[in-house]
Amino acid sequence: MSTTSTTTLLTALRGTLRESGLHGSFLVRDLDTGEEVGLDPDIEFPVASLVKVPLALATLERIRRGELDPAMPVDVQPGRITTPGPTGMSRFRHPARIAVEDLVYLSTCISDGVAADALFTLTPPAQVATILTDFGLTGIAVRHTMDELTDTPAERFAASDVHLAHALAIDAGTPGRGHRVPQLDVTHANTGTARSFVDLLQAIWHPTLPPEVAAATRTLLAANVLRHRLAPDFASDAATWSSKTGTLLNLRHEAGVVEHHDGHRYAVAALTESRVAAGHQPGVDAVMGQVARRLRDHLRVWGQ
Repeated sequence: MSTTSTTTLLTALRGTLRESGLHGSFLVRDLDTGEEVGLDPDIEFPVASLVKVPLALATLERIRRGELDPAMPVDVQPGRITTPGPTGMSRFRHPARIAVEDLVYLSTCISDGVAADALFTLTPPAQVATILTDFGLTGIAVRHTMDELTDTPAERFAASDVHLAHALAIDAGTPGRGHRVPQLDVTHANTGTARSFVDLLQAIWHPTLPPEVAAATRTLLAANVLRHRLAPDFASDAATWSSKTGTLLNLRHEAGVVEHHDGHRYAVAALTESRVAAGHQPGVDAVMGQVARRLRDHLRVWGQ
């Protein structure tokens, strides 16, 4: 890969991100050759709902070990309706009884936070972290449940004033990535890097994990229904995109794998924070996809 052309591309992409009000960490890796290209891939971010991938992995591993029965019914109380975004049982008004394996689907594929917390009750954050370590996966810290993410400044403002919560998220950080909002403080939150999530995806697609656990996780990520961020730049008739998104205040993330029908496979991780005080920023999602796509295209050209 040409050092000069890579440097030129990264400089241009940093400018693109800056113009859109984004600060980001990106990494794209060829899963078969190990070649990679990225933008600041080792910056630690709170990962929001990306933590549901390690949670699914840990739950599936405990099923494989015989510690959990996938058909075991779990009684789940209805979630509390806060902002218009939550899905699944977060919108339920009545108790439900759902099997463990179906909770994994809801948590991973529609990012249901109530389903995730039902799974965290069975496999607490510390145990999820231990299973990651057992698999040799490092760089992802699992410290708390999803319920904590529903108690941010965004839930304390009226919908018309949500920009104030985003302004606080943007301005209340410290140079060491601490933050007055605990969910954005890397010493308190569930955290990871673009590199650690690409490593996780590589372990799932180029399995160093138990094959049945890896296969089940791939199936879940392929069924992800939240496809507004990177999917428009990677999914096509000639490629399959499997991923998980994460969103919290000014954080916008996605990590996934694009599998081309010619056999090429690339893991992609994009972890970003916006400097624009607004809740809805579809243009930012589009820029994330464009930056990730250009990195993948660059890697693909030099890999041929």
